[in-house]
Amino acid sequence: MGRTTPTYRDRLTAIEDEWGPFRRALRRGDQARFDRLFAYARDRADAAGHLNHADPLAPVWMAIALEQERRIAELESRIAELESRVDALADA
Repeated sequence: MGRTTPTYRDRLTAIEDEWGPFRRALRRGDQARFDRLFAYARDRADAAGHLNHADPLAPVWMAIALEQERRIAELESRIAELESRVDALADA
């Protein structure tokens, strides 16, 4: 019988476990941030599994970058909306 190739989710869990000592050395607030970064990677594990990249960390970094880009765009949109409200109040 052939060996089963681990899924990307399995590989991601192994990577997260590997980074466990680093996480434990972080301050409590940073541990929560660290956990969120891996949550971003888990949220995009389906796409990463299709990639089948030789370096399993590459999709992790891309997932984190994509989520941060999404959050930046959302914040920029909120800032623009608030600025337009302020401008409307100033013109009144």
